[in-house]
Amino acid sequence: MAAVRAAADSAARQQATELIRSFDARAGSLGNLLGRVTSVDQVGVEERVDALKRRSIKTTAKLWALDLAIRMIDLTTLEGKDTPGKIRALCAKAIQPLPGDPSIPHVATICVYPALVAEARAALGASGVRVASVATGFPSGQTFLDLKLAETRQAIEVGADEIDMVIDRGAFLAGDYATVFDEIVAIKEACGETHLKVILETGELETYDNVRRASVLAMAAGADFIKTSTGKVTPAATLPVTLVMLEAIRDFERATGRAVGMKPAGGIRTAKEAIQYLVVLYETLGPRWMTPERFRFGASSLLNDVLMQIEKQRTGRYQGPDHFSLD
Repeated sequence: MAAVRAAADSAARQQATELIRSFDARAGSLGNLLGRVTSVDQVGVEERVDALKRRSIKTTAKLWALDLAIRMIDLTTLEGKDTPGKIRALCAKAIQPLPGDPSIPHVATICVYPALVAEARAALGASGVRVASVATGFPSGQTFLDLKLAETRQAIEVGADEIDMVIDRGAFLAGDYATVFDEIVAIKEACGETHLKVILETGELETYDNVRRASVLAMAAGADFIKTSTGKVTPAATLPVTLVMLEAIRDFERATGRAVGMKPAGGIRTAKEAIQYLVVLYETLGPRWMTPERFRFGASSLLNDVLMQIEKQRTGRYQGPDHFSLD
């Protein structure tokens, strides 16, 4: 805790303080700010999602949405059996998802464990695909702050462009918001110019009100993106939870002028689901967020289904799964 407090005069701390003031000038402190976060209308959120899921999309718009979905994918492998060879193969797929078809764009990033960042960095070269690394004791976040900071710094040193950190859900659920806030500020300081995504692990936060509160906390602490899940807990990403987080982003930007990105992750496996997320995104935050710079999908199996749907839209028939390389 002493190490966290030492960051009090840092640029990240100053930014966080200003964001709290900007979001609610009457709040004065983090505790007051979070106490003033409005509750979520659960019925209203779920009814809106149900209505948006029924939207129909024309063929040309669907092809555009599928192309955008690929460009928004953080192609992910976070398994204990990950090997350098698997990382190289996944990087090749990230660069050229459908060999022989240059019209298919590359994905946004490869997301891996810190020990495999250097392998991914070397394999990706100057392709334009970025490297994201999980950090801070992923997936539980239950480790010492000095280890979280060291892991973050080392991942960046070996080539990570983005850090996906996890919050301490135990501290959050115990009402120790200051510890969660201070850790995010400290990790943000360690990141420097490297983008920081903050994973809330919404499946463990229990209520929509907690999801909104955690979203505001993470954004006030300096998160560049907020992210639903590690993919290791059920439920992972859901459309209602994503809508709650998107509405928090909308309100935060209106109050502070700071735009924060969004990353639903875990359980998004089909092109149909991806398009539903894009519809909810567009209807909540508008066209400025329809870009990989502000929205990502954390996924391992989504890419192949999107490729299958593109082939279907182009040719009128489905290709079998064995037509595509394994994710």
